[in-house]
Amino acid sequence: MVFYKTEEEIELIRQSAFILSKAHGEIALLIKAGVSTLTLDKRAEEFIKDHGAVPSFKNYNGFPFSLCISVNSTVVHGMPSNYVLNDGDVISVDCGVYYNGFHSDCAYTHAVGNVTEEVAQLLEVTKESLYKGIEKAVVGNRLGDVSHAIQSHAETAKYGVVRELVGHGIGRNLHEAPEVPNYGKRGQGLKLQNGLVLAIEPMVNLGTRYIIQEEDGWTIRTRDNKPSAHFEHTVVIRNNKAEVLTTFDYIDKAKQQ
Repeated sequence: MVFYKTEEEIELIRQSAFILSKAHGEIALLIKAGVSTLTLDKRAEEFIKDHGAVPSFKNYNGFPFSLCISVNSTVVHGMPSNYVLNDGDVISVDCGVYYNGFHSDCAYTHAVGNVTEEVAQLLEVTKESLYKGIEKAVVGNRLGDVSHAIQSHAETAKYGVVRELVGHGIGRNLHEAPEVPNYGKRGQGLKLQNGLVLAIEPMVNLGTRYIIQEEDGWTIRTRDNKPSAHFEHTVVIRNNKAEVLTTFDYIDKAKQQ
């Protein structure tokens, strides 16, 4: 069942998204060679709780951490650990916040130090594909218009678009209907209406689209072990132009310091 949000409910999601966006900025300040991914997770949990919120991911279906941290060939759902970041790594930080009864969800893939031009291009195109999808997330369009925009932009650059993992509706529950695939056909799927809140999240691989799941039951990797990128925003369907509730502005500010 698809839940359409009232303006009051959207305001509460916006407040959740504000805390989440600032948490991403705090994490970005710490991302550099020599820092463990567990350090990032601890900082995120501390920041979120200090703002009266709860990390959405912690204990969700048994997941033991506040962040999903996916390094290099890990696509999503990577677990924080004692792994220490190295120059040239790419690291996807996926985080959710639960505040005043509502969730928000956002992900960003960072380059650690100096990455290859090939990897830098992957990150740029994946981020662009997120915004291509958001451009189509308006009243009157179909869900397939969003999916197709993401897929076509990524595949034009000869990248693999992951199909087994999708975006989703979000609100009182972290994952709600509808699913938001990163591939699809224009003019197909659910007709978009005001008040629908979606987490749109392209997952794009440098090589093929194929993935494998690790024995821990969470970690998803590329089958060919090539790097992957992941960007995500929480978005409200509106007339003419979608409203993006999360922001990368705090990440951008952190990178300038």
